[in-house]
Amino acid sequence: MQIGLYVGLSSQLALDRRLNTIADNVANTSTVGFRATGVKFEDVVSGFGQQAISFASTGDTYLSTKTGPLRETGNPFDFAIQGEAWFAIETPSGPVMTRDGRFTMLDTGELVTLEGYPVLDAGGAPIQLDAQGGPPEAGADGTLRQNDQLMGAIGLYEFQPGLNFTRYGNSGIIPQGEPEPIVDRIDIGIAQGFVEDSNVNPIQEITRLIQVQRAFEQVSAMMRDSENALDQAISTLGGSR
Repeated sequence: MQIGLYVGLSSQLALDRRLNTIADNVANTSTVGFRATGVKFEDVVSGFGQQAISFASTGDTYLSTKTGPLRETGNPFDFAIQGEAWFAIETPSGPVMTRDGRFTMLDTGELVTLEGYPVLDAGGAPIQLDAQGGPPEAGADGTLRQNDQLMGAIGLYEFQPGLNFTRYGNSGIIPQGEPEPIVDRIDIGIAQGFVEDSNVNPIQEITRLIQVQRAFEQVSAMMRDSENALDQAISTLGGSR
């Protein structure tokens, strides 16, 4: 009976983690460039044969690879990636990968995010534009031109977030390894005047949220019943002496 309590507790820990990830997904339904977090669990087996007991692991988080819908904004400093790639930005924590392509140009001509972080090219250097040249024209390959002059190119990178990745802000991911710049890929490019919205399906996530909450309540009820049965057994055995 005590084993049942431990199994129930492991289930509650797993459900609690899933609940937190779903709640975070729902909160970022409107976050540009956000990709949903999923959690996968495994059985942790203790003992052998008929004495084996399965517990739920605490789970490993992973990032959804589903692309969010593109939304046209008409802003020449908005960019959306077409294909599986990432923008690179320089932050106080080092390079960060993001699908949020809402950029702007400083008075100095530097291309930055809305938070002021420099946007990097394929070589990992900040992109410098002509401050007096007006909004750039972007090619599908990310090249930036002002007044028909090539000024640089937005870097596109390939990387695997891996399990238990670390977010930076809402839509940024801190890479665990060295991201690889993408060059000469006809299946990957940039659309100017568009942004990629969150890939979260709010109805689906809210449905999952309700299911997980109900499962958590059922496990809690089972554990209460187990504790009550244990208390009654102890009371009965103690009173039989």
